[in-house]
Amino acid sequence: MTNQQFVSEMDNLENILFSFALRLTRNYEDAKDLMQETTFRAYKHREKFTTGTNFKSWTSTIMRNTYINRYRKMKNRRHVNEPVENFLFAVENKAATANGGEAKIHLDELQAKLRQINEIYSVPFLMFYRGYEYKEISGHLNIPIGTVKSRIFLARKKLKALIGERPVAV
Repeated sequence: MTNQQFVSEMDNLENILFSFALRLTRNYEDAKDLMQETTFRAYKHREKFTTGTNFKSWTSTIMRNTYINRYRKMKNRRHVNEPVENFLFAVENKAATANGGEAKIHLDELQAKLRQINEIYSVPFLMFYRGYEYKEISGHLNIPIGTVKSRIFLARKKLKALIGERPVAV
């Protein structure tokens, strides 16, 4: 399609396409923007238009797809329209101070429970907890891997029983 043919076809369809754009956007200014974007895209891809097919349908499809793409983009952008400064309160609170007291109490309580179970169970359990693999624990303690797994399992079982017995704070 030549430039003259394209301009001629677009002139014939301008009113129809603009009314379609108004129906899609429901806003005069947005319809003008959509019409301009559609004309640009149609002109840019005019060589893809097959002569003998319906030019009105082709440009209407371009307009509808352009509108859908713009709508999706705007839908995603609505969430980020406010400046970042408005959300800093969620990231940083200068009035709050870090307090590790509760975590320390829980850690002390866990260590006390570990001291209550036999050392043959607590040592492999702690090594496993610190990231050692079964094979490494087995080599370090000079015991079979099966025994390591068994002792870790039993240590968990004993800790669960001890933790279940702790008094509830009132």
